[in-house]
Amino acid sequence: MKIRCIAVDDEPLAVRKIGGYIRQTPFLELVAECRSAFEAMEVVSANDIQLIFIDINMPELNGMDFVKSLADKPYVVFTTAYSEYAVEGFKVNAADYLLKPVTFTNFLKAANRVKYLIELTETNKKEVVTATADHLFVKSEYKLVRIELADIKYIESQHEYIKIHLISSKPVLTKLSLKSIEEQLPSGRFMRVHRSFIVNLSKIQVVERNRIVFDGKVYIAVSEQYKEIFQNYIDGNFV
Repeated sequence: MKIRCIAVDDEPLAVRKIGGYIRQTPFLELVAECRSAFEAMEVVSANDIQLIFIDINMPELNGMDFVKSLADKPYVVFTTAYSEYAVEGFKVNAADYLLKPVTFTNFLKAANRVKYLIELTETNKKEVVTATADHLFVKSEYKLVRIELADIKYIESQHEYIKIHLISSKPVLTKLSLKSIEEQLPSGRFMRVHRSFIVNLSKIQVVERNRIVFDGKVYIAVSEQYKEIFQNYIDGNFV
């Protein structure tokens, strides 16, 4: 499986260079080359991006402020010509920091570091979930909690955790990735509609402007990446 990446830099040569490095690296997949943080914002909201290579010193919205604005942060590698930004970069938990001009050797070291972190996280999360056709067990607050699949409204990613929102009780928080629990759920009953959300299809009552509405107050956007498959489901159940 490849790590989905974007390169962000307002300098055309710099963004093409990082994009080229990504294409040369077998375990990376380039989703987009972005010329501004605003362009990157659109790509991140519409796609499941796992890693961002981003310049810090950009006009209007710099790379540091853009990363701080993200609620669900992918891994980040900062690229910049200014070494004084290094300490600030690590304050926002950047995976690495590359000083321009970026060599392929240094780029590859940073990419391998992120690959290791992702593999380590996935290994730690695999121990948590067991599922049957009608229920699953997850670890939460040092307990194994049984959750009936029919009781799930939607599942929300929150950094290293997921929050399972239920009909009958308060949400259950567990240290899992959205991907790992998605693999355990029956695809005919549950669908991922956003990089941060899986919904129980049988609990959908209102769809409004590419948003699923729960309880009249929770709005879950259907991102571009999942829009076609979700629309096919709606069309197949439309009277």
